[in-house]
Amino acid sequence: MSQKTSARVENLEKAALRGEPSHVWRFGQNRRLDMIVAMLPIDTRRILVDGCGVGQYVRHLAELGYNAIGLDIDFERVREGMQEGIEQLHVAAGEYLPYPDNTFDALLSHEVIEHVANDRCAAREMIRVLRPGGRVILFCPNRWYPFETHGHYWRGEYHFGNTPLINYLPNPLRNKLAPHVRAYTGAGIRDLFAGQPVRVIKHTQIYPGYDNLVKRRPAMGKVLRTTTYTFEHTPLKKLGLSHFLVVEKTEELDADTRG
Repeated sequence: MSQKTSARVENLEKAALRGEPSHVWRFGQNRRLDMIVAMLPIDTRRILVDGCGVGQYVRHLAELGYNAIGLDIDFERVREGMQEGIEQLHVAAGEYLPYPDNTFDALLSHEVIEHVANDRCAAREMIRVLRPGGRVILFCPNRWYPFETHGHYWRGEYHFGNTPLINYLPNPLRNKLAPHVRAYTGAGIRDLFAGQPVRVIKHTQIYPGYDNLVKRRPAMGKVLRTTTYTFEHTPLKKLGLSHFLVVEKTEELDADTRG
């Protein structure tokens, strides 16, 4: 195997395990940033980006004046972000956040929780590090989106890219084809926070930005974007790409809640 082929295989394996972070900033990311900022507590100062990848959301939140701190389990991605001049990036796992209780006003989890080893533990940690009144702002894959965007395995080989209808299969079949990533129903993602001192502020589903399509075929991409964004205000939102969930911590965690 050549060095170039070996590197490609390694990158695909990392994509399968941890997804692909946002390396560039386009319409889709900017739209989500606006959604994030709209849901922040009014007195927000300190924000944790939990699973920051190379730190794009850390950079843009910092440019808006917030004290944004990023954390990711992947050292190489954190190093890449730091080399690009993004500050306050740390390496750690989401299941064991290295911060005291009640540290942050808000926490952003952007298309990350589907990749962690223990999603319920990661959700508990999110709430632990928030101060009362703080909010988790979370995006994650919707089980009812017609495509699995993280690729699939077939006969032991990983195939990157969009695969239709995998998430509509029964769990035993779906999890054989996509064992590397979760996709959540609405009840499933809310259930991760069950038993914790939180209340749901917002929960909906959103469609993608179609940035690649807009770049290749601008007219078609913009029509699709406009059409599906209209769906977000109808029952067809249930087929959106991602859940957009905001939960607010209502009180101090006690020892029993921390588990």
